[in-house]
Amino acid sequence: MSKEFSAVARSVVEKLGGANNVVALTHCMTRLRFVLKDEAKIDAAAIKGVKGVMGVVHNGDQCQVIIGNNVAAAYKEVMKLLNFDGASSEDIPAPKVKLTPKVIGAKMLDALVGTMSPLIPAIIGGSMVKLAAMLLLMFNIYEADHSTIILLNTIGDGAFFFLPIMVAASAAIKFKTNMSLAIGIAGVLVHPNFIDLMAQAADGRAVELFGIPVTSVRYTYTVIPVLIMTWIQSYIERWVDSITPAVTKNFLKPMLIVLIAAPIGILLVGPMGIWIGTAISALVYTIHGALGPLAVAIMGALWPLLVLTGMHRVFTPTIIQTIAETGTEAMVMPSEIGANIGMGGACLAVAWKTKNIALKQTSMAAGASALMAGISEPALYGVLVRLKRPLIATLITGFIVGGLAGMAGIASHSMAAPSLFTSVQFIDVNDPMSLVWVLGLMALSVVLSFVLTLVLGFEDIPNDEDEANPTAAKESAKESAEEAETPVTAKPATA
Repeated sequence: MSKEFSAVARSVVEKLGGANNVVALTHCMTRLRFVLKDEAKIDAAAIKGVKGVMGVVHNGDQCQVIIGNNVAAAYKEVMKLLNFDGASSEDIPAPKVKLTPKVIGAKMLDALVGTMSPLIPAIIGGSMVKLAAMLLLMFNIYEADHSTIILLNTIGDGAFFFLPIMVAASAAIKFKTNMSLAIGIAGVLVHPNFIDLMAQAADGRAVELFGIPVTSVRYTYTVIPVLIMTWIQSYIERWVDSITPAVTKNFLKPMLIVLIAAPIGILLVGPMGIWIGTAISALVYTIHGALGPLAVAIMGALWPLLVLTGMHRVFTPTIIQTIAETGTEAMVMPSEIGANIGMGGACLAVAWKTKNIALKQTSMAAGASALMAGISEPALYGVLVRLKRPLIATLITGFIVGGLAGMAGIASHSMAAPSLFTSVQFIDVNDPMSLVWVLGLMALSVVLSFVLTLVLGFEDIPNDEDEANPTAAKESAKESAEEAETPVTAKPATA
């Protein structure tokens, strides 16, 4: 494994302008994220031609190289070349970038995606545990007040209840601020005494801090308030560091940061973050309420394109908050049924028709990934974007199946990517036929996308024009169950 990615690392670093051009490096679930001194030295076309690289995206001040499932192995090899082992990421100055609307938008999206992506496994794991408890109740194996059910729900609820703390830890890494302080400030928001005060404020009792009224807000299950609070903390920390004498930094600096950041968060940023999150949720579900099944159909058609641009992660906080408040989510998650499963069906059609051995292997692996685990990146980058018309087939499938899911009133109890293995998340305990509906929609997605791909056709890739190693694509198909990070530019000629 290390030998394989050693060559990839050398090629990528060379085409980024050399090791001296790299200011900082981090990685997420699928991407290496480079901050460079001189972005003019980036040879994106050459990087996309490196075997083992799935794509490249240049957002704002970052160049992101898509590796896939083995990104951690590639990261280690690149780090050996950069010799950052003795340096803290906080010690590496990031180059200044001129702020434009495009750069600001890219930074906001990158902050949200970069913070939330590491938390997705815990959220999915908790969701599925709660789903297991729901199934035990549905089949009358335990009563609702049985300790087993209570404990399972508590286990499943842990990631949601303490989500602000998890967001703080992840955001602290993203914004290069002190993680322990960020966790400590976020911990205030889920402290039993604070929760009790918020309940009193909700009942109309006066709750204030230094004479300033405190707005009643429930922070458990929320993302945006702590995300903004940690971002502001990063600036407070730099300012406090600049004004505190060296001999007092060990005690005075952390005390000032907490005393400044926590009240600002409680009095201003927290309520503002809740209002922003509520407004986004209200907008999404107002559209759903106005358009009904058509909104789910449109979302189903757009979903593959949202994944390609990384915009799909914008809906993560909305999904979490909606499931936390209502127990189900009936717009975004049902729309993914046709999109995810449809991508798998389209890949199977490509595997059936293509004469290219490498493309056939890639399509089979990518199709299995989408169908069985709901992981769509291998299908998107390795097959659909390259061939184009199969992508159109999946967009049509997503629209039709999404509309049917909306008409059937399908809703999800979890935010796991829809697949054959996670279909139980759509079970309605009061309507066991809901599972039959979902399985029927999944079968329709496979058949419809398969047939549409064959009808629309695609320009096959001759064997002598595709010399890439299919092993990388098959390894990408094994990615863990989250659609994690996604690029804007997919590699056009690798399998």
